[in-house]
Amino acid sequence: MIQLNYLLLAFLIAFFLRSGTQLLLNRLNISHLQKYGSAVPEIFRDTIDQEKLQKISSYTIESSRFGILSTFASQIFFLALLLSGLLPWLIEFIRHQGWGLIVSGLVFFASLGVLTNLFHIPFDLYDTFVLENRYGFNTRTFRLWLVDLLKSLALSALLTGFLLWLLLYLIIHGGTAWWFWAWVLLGLVELLMIWLYPVILAPLFNKFESLENPELIHRIGKLMEKAGLRVKGVFQMDASKRSKHTNAYFTGLGKSKRIVFFDTLLQSHSSDEIEAVLAHEVGHWKKKHMLKQLVLVEGLSVIGFYLLAQLLHWRLMYETFGFRELLPYVGLLLVGALFSPPGYFAQPLGSFLSRRLEREADDFALELLQTGEPLAKALKRLAADNLSNLNPHPLYAWFYYSHPPLAGRISRLEK
Repeated sequence: MIQLNYLLLAFLIAFFLRSGTQLLLNRLNISHLQKYGSAVPEIFRDTIDQEKLQKISSYTIESSRFGILSTFASQIFFLALLLSGLLPWLIEFIRHQGWGLIVSGLVFFASLGVLTNLFHIPFDLYDTFVLENRYGFNTRTFRLWLVDLLKSLALSALLTGFLLWLLLYLIIHGGTAWWFWAWVLLGLVELLMIWLYPVILAPLFNKFESLENPELIHRIGKLMEKAGLRVKGVFQMDASKRSKHTNAYFTGLGKSKRIVFFDTLLQSHSSDEIEAVLAHEVGHWKKKHMLKQLVLVEGLSVIGFYLLAQLLHWRLMYETFGFRELLPYVGLLLVGALFSPPGYFAQPLGSFLSRRLEREADDFALELLQTGEPLAKALKRLAADNLSNLNPHPLYAWFYYSHPPLAGRISRLEK
């Protein structure tokens, strides 16, 4: 039975404080757009007209409202699972099957995974086939959506199941220092996944090919030579079979490093702009941003594993949510549940650090190309193609944005 005590009260306060902050920021952002988004900002007037601006505003408002609705629905669904008494009943049912702790833990999390995914399916369908369709982005068929879903579920089951098995094995058999070995081994697995993602995992969903444009290949070769990098590792991806959104990204480690262009971006941008986007991604590569992020994440992870080891034996935590036994897999769920709401308020720090890396990559592109004009033009085209919000509320952008707001970013490049 759920116990009303200071721990439950603290959790509920943090939970609803997070929800209230999300709602407030969302409303601020929409109100700011409605107040200041009726005129095209001066810096975008060569790319975006009044009709496009109206479409951007409508898309931003609709997607924001749907996003906050789906977020709240997910949070309330999880809270209902946690406080309804269903999970202690599920534990009792699993325990009576006579399985060991590890198998019981895998079954427990698999059951939660099935429930959660079933709950999210209607929201994903609406987002893909209603919202994205309405604004001309979706190109995915229902059959492809279903195939993607099944692939994602299978891959998630395999990877998550393996990591959970490894973690539970170390908790049970690793002695008092299990948390350190868990940090080491799971960190190595994470590095392996980052290395494998571009060469094995991503190709399960998309086709990656070398660029086809001879002129662009020549220009990229010269740019990479100027940057002191080999041309190997620049690909185009068939993003258009799912969406008309445009993008490019940097991924991988070591010999699996790749810079990937969406084919939609290649179709809508000039060679100068594509070269500028590449120069930005090369900046991430040359500035070792992936390595810096990994060091930060692993530093935080070792602290997290140590705290996890201390809290797994905290009886009050289990009793508060109606569990009679100190089962390690239940402890994993409860520690995650307790830290999720306060952890949300650390997001501005992550956003700030990400924006700093993006500015470094912009500066590298500026230095490499000796001009900011092509990248500024590319960002304007990306904003128009993706219906990006040109007037985000400053507080919303400070809290959430992993990239600097477009107007300020472009102005900085043009200066």
